Amino acid sequence: MRAREGGRTQRAEAAATGPARARLDQPRTARPGLITLPAYDPEAFGQLSERIARFLGTGRFIVWMTIVVVVWVGWNTVLPDQVHFDDYPFIFLTLMLSLQASYAAPLILLAQNRQDDRDRVNMEQDRARSDRNIADTEYLTREVAALRQGLGEVATRAFIASELSGIRSELQSLLKEIDERRETSEAL
Repeated sequence: MRAREGGRTQRAEAAATGPARARLDQPRTARPGLITLPAYDPEAFGQLSERIARFLGTGRFIVWMTIVVVVWVGWNTVLPDQVHFDDYPFIFLTLMLSLQASYAAPLILLAQNRQDDRDRVNMEQDRARSDRNIADTEYLTREVAALRQGLGEVATRAFIASELSGIRSELQSLLKEIDERRETSEAL
């Protein structure tokens, strides 16, 4: 009776405090009472972040960034002052590069986390496959040992041939003995 009451108490406490998080390594998606953001597909966002992170890690990105910076600096130094939009200290360029870096770092981390998750799943599958291979190898080892023991008890071709030659020699000696008795009985 007390066990039932204890279970009711625990459920009532859990309902009062809110649902328990299933995984502590992942952030909550929504909190009650706060403004809720529009829903998005985390898988699609993850795939987009991986594509961006892959592009950021290429030489093509470095070439394009170099071209943009050179054009930016050239535009603001070589062309007339009326078309300049960022004068010499290039504060706006610095702001743009900082903004790009502030978005690139989390996207790269997100892509790395997704890769870590895939690696973890692959390692679990490899471990399971390895365990199955070990179990299969042990089973086959036991079977081979059983066959070797059984082979010790099985009559081989050479054994049967030697037994048959022994029986043949005994039959020949018996036939000789029978022939001798016939000859002796006929002589009498």
